[in-house]
Amino acid sequence: MSTITLLRWIVASIHLLGLGLGLGAIWSRTQALKGLPDPKNLQRALYADTLWGIAALLWISTGLARAFAGLEKGSAYYLSNDAFLLKMTLLGLVLLLEIWPMVTLIRWRIQLARGETVDTHPASRFALISTAQAILVIAMVFAAAAMARGIGV
Repeated sequence: MSTITLLRWIVASIHLLGLGLGLGAIWSRTQALKGLPDPKNLQRALYADTLWGIAALLWISTGLARAFAGLEKGSAYYLSNDAFLLKMTLLGLVLLLEIWPMVTLIRWRIQLARGETVDTHPASRFALISTAQAILVIAMVFAAAAMARGIGV
């Protein structure tokens, strides 16, 4: 097995593992946010949010490497593939939806570290946003599967 084949395999595997981690994390965050203001659920939500962030870093870094570093079919293929463009649009929506919860959860972490009381009143809205994000991630899987089978070229 060549070094590039091994690298392609490892990067693709990490990309897929990030998907599993991310989907599980966003679903766990959703459920924990629904259980607020219980302090245990707040800790669960923050833990799941951390995993969600790690998954995003895995997806984005490995996705960029796969699409633009010559590890897969090449950027010309991806940028001309409608399924890939749909997948990137869905990812963009996930990231846009994440701005408010991300900023607020960072604020909550800071408040907890200072021993302050956290206002969890927007948690139900964040749970709805997280549910929408989970649905978008699932739609991304369908777009990726289409792309892998040459659909959208």
